[in-house]
Amino acid sequence: MQLFYFSAFLVLYILTVLANLLIITVVSINSYLHNPMYFFLSNFAILDTWCSTAVIPKTLSYLITQNKVISHSACLAQLCFVFSVGPTEFFLLTVMAYDRYLAICFPLQYATLMNGHICLYLAIGSWMSGFFTGWMLTIPTAMLNFCGPNIIDNFFCDYIPVVKLSCSDTYISQTVFFSFAWVVVLTSLMFIDVSYSYIITTIVRIPSSLGRQKAFSTCTANLTVVLIFYGTVIFMYVRPRASYFSDKDKIISLFYTVITPLLNPLIYSLRNTQFKKAMKRAK
Repeated sequence: MQLFYFSAFLVLYILTVLANLLIITVVSINSYLHNPMYFFLSNFAILDTWCSTAVIPKTLSYLITQNKVISHSACLAQLCFVFSVGPTEFFLLTVMAYDRYLAICFPLQYATLMNGHICLYLAIGSWMSGFFTGWMLTIPTAMLNFCGPNIIDNFFCDYIPVVKLSCSDTYISQTVFFSFAWVVVLTSLMFIDVSYSYIITTIVRIPSSLGRQKAFSTCTANLTVVLIFYGTVIFMYVRPRASYFSDKDKIISLFYTVITPLLNPLIYSLRNTQFKKAMKRAK
């Protein structure tokens, strides 16, 4: 079974890296895709690659060497990296929803409202906010003492299985962590909901059925990723306490750290007509 798991994780990792590198490469070499939507998509592909890289190579090492030990500092570093990439993706998905809102609701002013400088500022702001959030989510864990059980019941250093091993009072740590998670996840989701409410209202008013279909097709990939990503993360982290961690939670952890980074580029490439045309031109 160790060999089977190693092979599965290795294939998933290779496919994830190749799929996301394909998006980055096609967007960078094709002037047809040099617009805000694909600029943000390239950033998202980088984040997906980094998320997988933070988790899968270490897991492969466990499986092939049977040495399943990770130091306290390395565990905190892995947790910090995962919880930096995740919020950055939340903020970037919010920016991508805002970009679609401007493109569909204000098409004549879109080029001015979403110019190159604004795109760069929004991307930098998403990265900085995400990594600041990652540190804020990691600090409560770093302040805990670990003096008893030291077996993490997961394939990477996730918050809930790690905090369960602490011999400190974890009430403050859990309060800070889950409060921050609630604010980041639900606030970004609220902005996305508002953006898509205006988008759907505007699309419904388009008189041409072809125009409605074309407008909505530019949003379906982003909306699909939002539903998958937010659904898994809300299930895991928007909860009152870390009092339990089941095998179901391990599957959800596996989904958002390993499966989702592979699904995202597939969704954006397969459901996007412009991107498929750009790939044909690249050939």
